[in-house]
Amino acid sequence: MTRSTSSTRIFFITIFFSISSLLFLAGNAQAHCDTTGGPIIPEARAALEKKEVTPILKWVEKNDEAEIRAAFAKTVAVRGKGKEVKELADQYFLETLVRVHRAGEGAPYSGIKDEAVEPIVAMADVTLVSGSADEMIKAISNHMAEAIKAKFERALETSKNKDKSVEAGREFVEAYVTYMHYVEGIHAAIASSAGHHQTAPASAADAHKH
Repeated sequence: MTRSTSSTRIFFITIFFSISSLLFLAGNAQAHCDTTGGPIIPEARAALEKKEVTPILKWVEKNDEAEIRAAFAKTVAVRGKGKEVKELADQYFLETLVRVHRAGEGAPYSGIKDEAVEPIVAMADVTLVSGSADEMIKAISNHMAEAIKAKFERALETSKNKDKSVEAGREFVEAYVTYMHYVEGIHAAIASSAGHHQTAPASAADAHKH
């Protein structure tokens, strides 16, 4: 066995255990940075093709740069050894990059997902390309207004008969709680200063118990 073959074999063994460990330790969180449709994966693939790591270092904390540079160098070094080798090496690097990115924001990692990005998230990305957030703001505002109005009207309507019977009273309480929780949830989201991957603030249901 040549020295080159031995090094490649050791590299793949490292990849296998690295990816297995990452997935084992992973938690479950919603975020588009760990999807193939998010911004990180395409940029990382382009960086690998150009053999230039600098453009993707922005996705990790400064203290994590060394780990990403090392993983990138290892990946680039073996990508030319065949299609299967390239695919496995690329996957190793992408998993490492996304895992480190999410760890830097205090989020768990559950692997790269090949799924569609939520429409509103995709729209948010588009605003940065178009240079305007007006359409997104309009869409969110309209949706929010319609939802608040529907829940308000339901609570208002049921309040008219809330004292006529226990059943009617309970129907009002259900509509009232739904309405209040929704409004409080919106307020909590607006008031929150937490990062987009950090643990969300206490739910409206916890903040407004009845």
